[in-house]
Amino acid sequence: MISHPSYAVEPWTVRETELDLSTLAQGESVLALSNGHIGWRGNLDEGEPHGLPGSYLNGVHEVHSLPYAEAGYGYPESGQTVVNVANGKIIRLLVDDEPFDLRYGELHHHERTLDLRAGVLHRVCEWTSPSGRRVKVRSSRLVSLTQRAVAAVTYEIEPQGCEVRVVLQSELVANEELPGVAGDPRVAKTLQSPLESLEHAAEGNRLRLLHRTRNSGLRVAAAAGHTVEGPEGTHLSSESSEDVARLTVTSVLRDGQRLTLEKLVAYGWSATRSIPGLRDQVDAALAGASGGAWQGLATEQRAYLDAFWARADVEIDGDERIQQAVRFALFHVLQAGARAEERALPAKGLTGSGYDGHAFWDTESFVLPLLTYSAPSAVRDALSWRRSTLPAAQARATQLGLRGAAFPWRTIDGAECSAYWPAGSAAFHVNADIAEAVVRYVSATGDTAFDRDCGLELLVETARMWRSLGHHDHHGRFHIDGVTGPDEYTAVKDDNTYTNLMAAANLRAAADAAARYPDPATELGLDEEETASWRDAADAMYVPYNSELRVHEQHEGFTRLEYWDFAGTSPDQYPLLLHFPYFDLYRKQVIKQADLVLAMYTRGEYFDAEHKARNFTYYESLTVRDSSLSASCQAVMAAEVGHLRLAYEYLVEAALTDLEDLARNTRDGLHLASLAGTWTALVAGFGGMRPRGDTLAFTPKLPERFRRLAFRLQTRGRRLLIEIEHCTATYTLLEGAPLSLWHYDSSVTVATNAPQRLRIDPQPRLLQPSQPPGRAPLGHDPGTGAVTEVEGPAA
Repeated sequence: MISHPSYAVEPWTVRETELDLSTLAQGESVLALSNGHIGWRGNLDEGEPHGLPGSYLNGVHEVHSLPYAEAGYGYPESGQTVVNVANGKIIRLLVDDEPFDLRYGELHHHERTLDLRAGVLHRVCEWTSPSGRRVKVRSSRLVSLTQRAVAAVTYEIEPQGCEVRVVLQSELVANEELPGVAGDPRVAKTLQSPLESLEHAAEGNRLRLLHRTRNSGLRVAAAAGHTVEGPEGTHLSSESSEDVARLTVTSVLRDGQRLTLEKLVAYGWSATRSIPGLRDQVDAALAGASGGAWQGLATEQRAYLDAFWARADVEIDGDERIQQAVRFALFHVLQAGARAEERALPAKGLTGSGYDGHAFWDTESFVLPLLTYSAPSAVRDALSWRRSTLPAAQARATQLGLRGAAFPWRTIDGAECSAYWPAGSAAFHVNADIAEAVVRYVSATGDTAFDRDCGLELLVETARMWRSLGHHDHHGRFHIDGVTGPDEYTAVKDDNTYTNLMAAANLRAAADAAARYPDPATELGLDEEETASWRDAADAMYVPYNSELRVHEQHEGFTRLEYWDFAGTSPDQYPLLLHFPYFDLYRKQVIKQADLVLAMYTRGEYFDAEHKARNFTYYESLTVRDSSLSASCQAVMAAEVGHLRLAYEYLVEAALTDLEDLARNTRDGLHLASLAGTWTALVAGFGGMRPRGDTLAFTPKLPERFRRLAFRLQTRGRRLLIEIEHCTATYTLLEGAPLSLWHYDSSVTVATNAPQRLRIDPQPRLLQPSQPPGRAPLGHDPGTGAVTEVEGPAA
């Protein structure tokens, strides 16, 4: 969409300069607003036309039975789907009794601007009704990052050279009609009318709706308050019914007069709170926001984002579209986590209903790294949510005959709701991904209270699962059999390298945490024998290796499988999961998303430089990237092994996944992990940033397209600025006590007012490895040849 003529490339905004109904649904996702608790898709103010209506509260879901052709022990019984709650965005307009509907009449101008610094979506349009009345409409909306329960809209109507009678209808609407489900497993299950009314009210300029989800039994409240300014004779009335509460404003406007409406909307939900309790909650939220009204909320929003950009901004000289894309990514990732406050971070955030609103391992492995160094309190909350779901994870482990906790593959409330067991039950690596996020957060923040009170238990329960899942063979080697790694085209295999290496790190981290906090560890039932068994398993962890090819195997026996027939696969047969049976995919060397390559990033200490290069080339020729998770990982490792041009090409793909709608499903919500991966590709790829103990190490390098890359980080209470040019890197401490960092293999100490400017050695120019036919990354230069240092499988 960034290349669509309706969208402009600008450093601090995403601006839609005209209304194109063919991209309306995608634009609703791109222009969505959220704070992690409330999510409002970027629907038009008047509600129609729309692609997918969307108003979400994090955690509000409906349950439904999971159908199985044949039942099996341990299959989850219930699925979970995000619910579209009461829509508070809607403000309908009638001009001389004609609905303001942009499909009719004449639209002279329409522009919407998402301001990434202000956190506000602005709209301005001029329209002539079928009867010839011309009006200008301006609106702005925000979802507050400072007042968790509150969102707001301003709406203004002004006639252009005429006198008009106007009617505004500001509404709360529940149980909106949703479009049907397509034949794509990534699309949400449609739930029609999931809310049943508990209470409705319209009192003066106040509206309120209370509902309950029919099966999950969650109570949901929405309330709206209004301020109206208009000429003399402006009249207000209100009414309510089970699914609609409405404030109607009527006025006659002469040329030069304006009618302005400010609308504050408050949301709340609970599984336990009473109806009066919820009613009071949303009324109190409105009261708290009404003092400063719109302007007060907008001022707070700008101040919040000013502080965020001061510690998280990324600057790129030489590539305008990537500059826009990375700020767009940072903004949306922040929105997803800022006020989630011990709720899950769904794969789509709160921008759409794709994947039924479920959270996956994407959160810990892709989203939390960015937030760890920019908004660490959001990470603490996200991991605290995981800890709150430990009882469900422990029950799941028991059901599967394991100790400890088995965290779910996909979930909203902590219970496993994947009906496909090769992914759901077998993708145990989510345990290690959570453990890695705990270790990363504690290393970056020094939060010992969290480490002791929350992190320890997460590490212990995940480690117990690994020790009971794996086994020692007669040679003493430790194996983890029958699991699914990150690559979903290779399921239920023995000794997945990513899983084994991450499990080993999990086991060691748990043993170390138990040693740090012996008394709390004892309360968890730990003794020295158990922690010693964890260290033994980690030290003996088996990692499959093909000595003939001199590459590590993605799983035991992977390199002996038949190669996928890439030459016989047409471009319209991707993604493969929609055109071929999993049975066939599982038997071939074809990779949906980075798996062993991801292992080389997350557990890089296990591999030497030569093996990283050889492994990368081998798996590059097999990876089709049918998952948006892949490009950023490949960018990081391409940069590390020296393929800077290829790293840039993968960065482009990760960065533009939603802005260009590369997967053709942005309509269902943004790809949060790919957005976060844009930052990862820049900071971990070209910045070469890796945690090293309680500090950070950098191996910076710059692609030809960039003149300069600069990024800000927060770590250990300090704010850092790292600036990279082609020959030098400059490390500046913006705030905090002096800090020791690593520049390649040299330790350097930075202090405020004493930046360190260091040399970057020239990078060798390498020929790029090849990808499967037709699967080169978005930014691919076809003039680049294939590398020769190691041969990949024949295509």
